[in-house]
This record gives sequence, C-alpha cells and structure tokens, in this order.
Amino acid sequence: MLVKRAKTAGFCMGVSLALRTLDKAIENNRGKGRICTLGPIIHNPQVLADYEAQGVVCLQRLDSVSASDIVVIRAHGVPRQDEEYLHRCGATLIDATCPRVKKAQLAIARATADNSTLLLFGEADHPEVRGLISYACRQSHVFTDLATLEGMALDPGQSWVLASQTTQNAGLFEEIRAYLEKKLPRLKVLATICDATDERQAEALAIARDVDAMVVVGGRQSGNTRRLASLASGCGITTYHVEDIRELKAEDFAGKTTVGLTAGASTPKPLIDAAEAWLRSLPASSN
Repeated sequence: MLVKRAKTAGFCMGVSLALRTLDKAIENNRGKGRICTLGPIIHNPQVLADYEAQGVVCLQRLDSVSASDIVVIRAHGVPRQDEEYLHRCGATLIDATCPRVKKAQLAIARATADNSTLLLFGEADHPEVRGLISYACRQSHVFTDLATLEGMALDPGQSWVLASQTTQNAGLFEEIRAYLEKKLPRLKVLATICDATDERQAEALAIARDVDAMVVVGGRQSGNTRRLASLASGCGITTYHVEDIRELKAEDFAGKTTVGLTAGASTPKPLIDAAEAWLRSLPASSN
C-alpha cells in the first residue's frame, strides 16, 4: 500500500512545550509533593497513561488540590478564576499553557476591557474555550458554526469582539468574519487561530483529495484531531479516526492503492510511525 504521510502530523509546539514542562517538573520535584495536572495535560490517552505510570495525578476538581501539591497547568490553559483559586490555596503552580493560547487569553482581556461583548468561535465544553471566555471582561457567547451565529440577536449598536478557539478552521472563521462585518459596525476581530493549525488542515485536505482513504491518528477527545478527520471525510473519502492501529482492519483497505495519513497535534510520533508501517504492509490493489 502506498502511504502519503503528512509532514505536519504530530506534536505541535505548544504540546511539545507542555510535555517538556511536565517532564522537568517530575525530574525536579520527586519526593517534594504530589505532581498534578488539573484535567489532562494534553488530549492523548497513551501519553496520559504514561504519566499516570510515573505518578502524575490528573485531577478533575479544584477542591481536590491541596497546599502541598505541585500543579502543572495544562496545555489548553485553565479559566482565570481557577488559576486564582490555585494561588490562594497555596499550591505550587507551573504554567504549561500553550503560548498561542496564552496570547489569545490576554488579547481577549485587552479587547474586551472597554466592555465589548465577546463572540467566540469554538466548542463550549472544550477546556481551552472555558479558559478563553474567562478572560472576557463582559459577556461572552460561544458558537460552533455560522448557522448558529445567524440565529443570534446581535445589537449593531453594541461593541463586539470576534475571536476563535486556536484550533478552529481558518476558512470558516473568515466566512464568519465577513458575515459579522456586514452586521456589526463596532466589531473588533482577533486573529487567534494558530498558524500550525491552518497548515495542518491545509495539508490534510491536499492529501485527502489525492488518496483512496484517510487515516487520522489521535485522541478522540482532541478537537484538532476531530477536525482533521472531518475535513478529510468532507472530501468524500472513507476516513478512519483511530487512537491506536489495533482499531484498523485490513479488509477495510481492500481495493485501495493509496492511503493518506495524518495525526493530531497531541499524537506522539511512535503512534504515527506504527500506523504508517502497518498501512505499508498491506497489499495494494491491482485494479
């Protein structure tokens, strides 16, 4: 089987930085206190299992943190009020927030300081989004698509700020921007989508248009991975989003000669390498 692997597949800068930060915390603080993250450091089950084996505790509730804990803030960031709580309770904080996410948080705080209302393009239940909207100085509204936005009553007399979750689709964001600029004369637009996200999505689309099927490797909780799979599927080809190559079946690739391979920004290279090796081992169709 011929495999076209995306050059951009795998860890992004923010994920690599977060994991290096956590690794350093483990190395420097052994025996000094419990090392925790508030929610998963990144969205990849294999990586999380590895850190759990090293003794890192993934906490789901703020009230589970004690003053003796060393808390590493996840790559997605945390809501501002949660960070303030952690400081008050006396825990030692180590910030592993992706620099692009932190930049977006601070940009939202500055842009809404005049009491502008935030319109955020993203997934309301995603941890990054919960963090981003916590930096809005006034109201905020989260929407997932243009259709939802069109159903909202937006006062043109108010001041508005448009921003996005850093891993959203740049093309869709531009459609949303064009729509809002016609309706809201007092609109400020923030460029918060990560360049790496745009590059990965563009490469995934280019590959998907030239193959018989697509494999996307990464955690199912990973928003950017789900969007890669959705983009590929939108090209009209069969797309498999898997966390592990054991989910793939040889018979699903019967009759196919070329398959595309990409991965989310939180997917370790060994998982991508394993998927590529498995796919290459399949016989190509003679049709």
